[in-house]
This record gives sequence, structure tokens and C-alpha cells, in this order.
Amino acid sequence: MKLGQIIKSVFATTALLSSAAAVHAAEVEVLHYWTSGGEAKSVAELKKIMEAKGVTWKDFAVAGGAGENATTALKARVIAGSPPTAAQIKGPSIQEWGQEGVLANIDAAATAGKWDALLPKVVSNTMKYQGHYVAAPVNVHRVNWLWINPEVLKKAGAKTPTTWPEFFDAADKIQKAGFVAIAHGGQPWQDATVFETVALGVGGADFYNKALVKLDPATLTGPTMIKTFDTLGKIKGYIDKNAAGRDWNLATAMVINGKAGMQFMGDWAKGEFTAAGKQPGKDFLCVAAPGTDKSYTYNIDSIAMFKVKNPDSQKAQLTLATAIMSPEFQEIFNLNKGSIPVRPDIPRTKFDSCATKSMDDMAASSKAGTLEPSMAHGMAVNSAVQGAILDVVSKFMNSNMTSQAAAQALAKAAKTQ
Repeated sequence: MKLGQIIKSVFATTALLSSAAAVHAAEVEVLHYWTSGGEAKSVAELKKIMEAKGVTWKDFAVAGGAGENATTALKARVIAGSPPTAAQIKGPSIQEWGQEGVLANIDAAATAGKWDALLPKVVSNTMKYQGHYVAAPVNVHRVNWLWINPEVLKKAGAKTPTTWPEFFDAADKIQKAGFVAIAHGGQPWQDATVFETVALGVGGADFYNKALVKLDPATLTGPTMIKTFDTLGKIKGYIDKNAAGRDWNLATAMVINGKAGMQFMGDWAKGEFTAAGKQPGKDFLCVAAPGTDKSYTYNIDSIAMFKVKNPDSQKAQLTLATAIMSPEFQEIFNLNKGSIPVRPDIPRTKFDSCATKSMDDMAASSKAGTLEPSMAHGMAVNSAVQGAILDVVSKFMNSNMTSQAAAQALAKAAKTQ
């Protein structure tokens, strides 16, 4: 999302028109891309909470797993001078929108709710622009999960993998037993999710940080990155031929329905298992991807507030921010979504074994210095660099590109302006 000068110039001349698209008293229009089963249930709960507070919820849902379509829609609205009240954006993109001067200050809600004292630094820093809160954090997702159907594993005579050799042994057995070994959707963000998880598993947190957060050229082209692509290339052989363009939740459904054995995906996948009435440990397994048990790649969903003229809309924004951070919403949203609350004071009682493992592993990784932002999900680098990296990974996944060529292309992508 390289917003550039176009939004600055157009917004400057059209900001005055935003009041023309006046939003009636106490209404919030929220642009988001939570459209799958578990996600839609989560959004419905926030709508209920807001309407109980006398605020009308105007839903602006844009389908598309990683939010590319939502970003396009948001740009169009901002350029037209009529931004939504709030939008689902995250990570470095919050800073990019902040630089355009279009985000609203919600410090009043943060101060009243004591967000600084409640939130881990890694969360609160991401929600601020120039020291002021402009977004409310919704949840924390762990990205480096491997989801497994234990019945498929049993039928194949395979065991739960913790290392890459064990993973490929299990994949071989699952495939030979007549199942799809790895459920996957051939979309750039899904390819990148697998790529970054493999990078973490092959090289560890320090390598991941140097390569995909700091974008160190020597690391991007070094032997560990070559090995990462070699491993990714091997994974390609276990993905079925119908994967191109498949949505992530349809890939998850393959694991749920026993058509596939395993899937690399963040814990939003758990929301699909839960929505299908499946139980962790019995109907599905959530394990850290091979080699990543001591690390944690995070993706923090957040709702950023946009500058609006209507005073009632401004008040409604603070009500929305407060509702998002409320213990009530944090619990119910994350139970549906598969993620964990951003507030550490939410009781664990209702959360399942996958969620409590995520909570424990996040705390342990934070302490050990192995907590890393997800590149694939917009938490690590700016959107221009992320887009260029996704292009390289996607090309590798859909061609005969060599690991060496991919590593060189990656280093070039990291220099994207």
C-alpha cells in the first residue's frame, strides 16, 4: 500500500467534502475482511455490543483472506474524501496511513481504559502513531501453526511431526494412503505464510529476524535462505493440483473433512474447526510447525479510526475502541476467532488447549527474545517491500525457479521503495 502523493493531494482538496457524506448520529461504518464462518460470528458479537450501547453498526465487509481487496476499497474511499469511521488495518500500514494525516486520535479511550498499563509493549507500540493511539487492538494470532487431522494421520500410519524429516515422512505416508498431504490455497499471502514458517523452522528466530524483519542482504542470499527455499520446494510436491486460487478456509475444510492431513496456517484456522463443532486434541491437533516450537510469529488484528467531521461519529469511534478492548468482547471474539486476547487479564477458563498453548508460548517467546512479527501478514515490513517479497515467493511456488534465483530475487525485493 504505497499511498504516495496522490492521497495527500486529493485528500487535502476533498477532506471538506467528507461532512457531505454525513453519517447519522451514533453510527459506525467499519471496513473489514472478516468474512469466513468463525470470523463472521466474531464480527456479529461486536455489532451486538455496539448496538447495545446505542450505536448503529454499518457493515462494510470486503472478502479476501489477507485484506488486499479491503485495502483497495479503503484507498478509494479515502481518495474520495469519505473514509469509513473505522477500518481493519495493522502493523506498519498503520504508520503509513498515519503519515497521510487521515487517522483519528483515540487517546481519550486509551487513557480511560488504561491501555498502556494493560497491553504488552509489542501491541501498544503498533497501535500508536507519533505517540498517540490511532487504533484499537483486537487480538493476537500465532501464525506458525501446523493443523493436523489425527484420524488421517492414524490411517496413514504416521506420527505427529516436530522436525522437517518427520514432517516429510508423515507427508509421504499420508499421500501414499490416498489423502492430500498438505491442504493449501494457492494465493500469494498463503504461499508467503508457508514460506515464513519454513524460514523460521529452518533457520530459527535470529535468522528470521535478520532476513524478514531487518532485510539483511547477506542473510537473504545466504545458505540458510537457500535451504529454506529447498524445503519450500519439497513442500510443493505434497500440495494437490487444485490448490490454485483456493481460499484458506476451504483448505482448512479439507483437513476438517478428512480429505487432507495437514495445513500450515495461523490460528484463525481454529475458528473454522470450532465453527464446525470440532474439538482440539480429538478431532484436530494444533502443533507448532516443524522446528518452531520455541518461537512465535504474531499477527495482531486491529481497527484503526479515521478522521470524521461529525461529532457524533467521533464519539462513536471512542465507544467502538472501548468496546473492542472490553473484557467481554476480548473473550467472546477470540473464542470464536481462534486467536488469543490482547489483554493478559482475561480468564483462561473458557479457552481451549490450543489457545492456552498460544498464550504460554507467546509469554515464553517474549521472554526468550524469539517473538517475531509476521512478514506475510503485514506486521514486519512496509507494504511495498511485503508486496515485492510475496511476488517472489509466489513465482517460486508456481514455476521451476531455483532456490538460488529465488534468494537473489528476495534480496532485490527487499530494496523496493
